[in-house]
Amino acid sequence: MKIPKRLEPLLDEGLIDGVICQLMSGKEAMIYMVRCGENVRCAKVYKDSNKRNFQQRSCYTEGRKVKNSRHARAMEKGGQYGQRAREEAWQGTEVDMLCRLGIAGVRVPKFYNFFAGVLLMELIADSEGNVAPRLSDLILSPKQARAYHKILIDQIVQMLCAGIVHGDLSPYNVLVDSHGPVIIDLPQAVSAADNHRARSIIKRDVDNLTSYLSRFAPELAQSDYATEIWSYYQRGRLPHATLTGSVKQQDNSKPVNVSNVLQIINAVLKKEMAWQRHRQTKWGGHLSQC
Repeated sequence: MKIPKRLEPLLDEGLIDGVICQLMSGKEAMIYMVRCGENVRCAKVYKDSNKRNFQQRSCYTEGRKVKNSRHARAMEKGGQYGQRAREEAWQGTEVDMLCRLGIAGVRVPKFYNFFAGVLLMELIADSEGNVAPRLSDLILSPKQARAYHKILIDQIVQMLCAGIVHGDLSPYNVLVDSHGPVIIDLPQAVSAADNHRARSIIKRDVDNLTSYLSRFAPELAQSDYATEIWSYYQRGRLPHATLTGSVKQQDNSKPVNVSNVLQIINAVLKKEMAWQRHRQTKWGGHLSQC
């Protein structure tokens, strides 16, 4: 197919060798299947902010730290430069999340490159090599629905232990390959520690998935994993707590274990410091990449 204008810089730089087809047009980006040597990958071309349906609302950007002080000042003042800085920060968040969550063991697409506002990443495929379907496109047996629900709850817990809440998790943002669910679309991800809406956001994520999967396994509708997960998170008991989906089975009369909470905070801080050192060592000043 004809090379889209936004992908021409990647072709010129040798990052891609051709465009196979357009996969979809979402609320925030256009997705293309591209050739990279002998490999087939996915190119996510972010739409301009005035063309996106998903707006950068403060509930998502709250608590995000902008390391470039010049960009931070520009974002506060507004103007064209400030708008560009906000766009770069929004797109850079997805790059950062893909890398951090991949290291944490969460099933997300593998990151390859980010250039000229285009994210180059792994193409998630099914067992026959075709593009993996979205969870929303599948008709599931009750057994499959329960299994996928458990996997996704475990993935949400892993994300939370890495200090991250997806922010827009739904059956439309989950692909299913031969090994199970893969979580996608992360530019709106929020910090569990720095965003005071994180609790309500993670509840919405869990409820979105549960509402869909309970169509195939109705008993899931009676569960309340979001409240249970957040309760254990606050008490420093993740990831080792056994989840039941029932808040009633928790003993909320016990006082908060401050020591455990401090250990969790220290562990998260150490991971963040190690991650920043890793980024600095590997990419130097190019911190807009992973």
